[in-house]
Amino acid sequence: MNLLLDEIARATARLADAGAASPRADAEELAAAVHGVNRSELHKVPDNAFDARFWEYVARREAGEPLQHITGRAFFRYLELKVGPGVFVPRPETEVMVGWALETLRDMDVRDPLVVDLGTGSAAIALSIALEAPRARVHAVEKDPAAFVHATRNVEELDERGRVRLHLDDFASALGELDGTVDLVVSNPPYIPMSEWEYVPRDVRDHDPADALWGGGDDGLDAIRAVERTARRLLRPGGYVAVEHSDLQGNGVYWTFAEENGWRDVRNRRDLTNRDRFVTARLGTD
Repeated sequence: MNLLLDEIARATARLADAGAASPRADAEELAAAVHGVNRSELHKVPDNAFDARFWEYVARREAGEPLQHITGRAFFRYLELKVGPGVFVPRPETEVMVGWALETLRDMDVRDPLVVDLGTGSAAIALSIALEAPRARVHAVEKDPAAFVHATRNVEELDERGRVRLHLDDFASALGELDGTVDLVVSNPPYIPMSEWEYVPRDVRDHDPADALWGGGDDGLDAIRAVERTARRLLRPGGYVAVEHSDLQGNGVYWTFAEENGWRDVRNRRDLTNRDRFVTARLGTD
């Protein structure tokens, strides 16, 4: 048997005992990162090339350190992003919201759509839109300096056409010069209520930045309310907004985009597990 595959099997058992949600995938990703290959190429690593640092990585994962912090990379749609301490690790469920955003941009009769990503973190959303909707111009806002460093590095490495512009600012007040001109606002803001602290996985609450997790207010929706106000200010009549939330907040977020504030076509949309995950709305033209 290939030595590395044998060690991966042992590591999988250790990570399972430690409570990892996906022990086999974690072990394979750690091995791939250490040996500089893709997961599909692990079987090609010769026995004499086995790197003992693999077990250091496994021990860190056992101790609860996020996989992406250990490997320094996270995968999101078609991107490989640089991540680490100080920046929120993008999750697969957010990819569904980005897919909706891209479909909406394709359906717009706009030559060069203007998009704003509020609370960009690693710039995963902004870069995905810039890559997959090549005529889009994307402004990405992030107020945390540590996260902004990661976003800057990712944009510099991946935005070959220069379609993403980063802003170190608070999204509640940013981009006043774009008021009334934006076609699409998208955001994955902090939304977890502090009352849910004990239910949040340890590797998330201990390692993701607090400002990217806890949304404020008894219901965790203060940041989403700020997104609503900013989107209402930025969007042109007929422009759209999409904002992510937890699977228990769909009703509260739905009513945040109230008709009396000009919102139309408000919809709760589901992720790949069929749970409420993000709300979309259109700013009325009347």
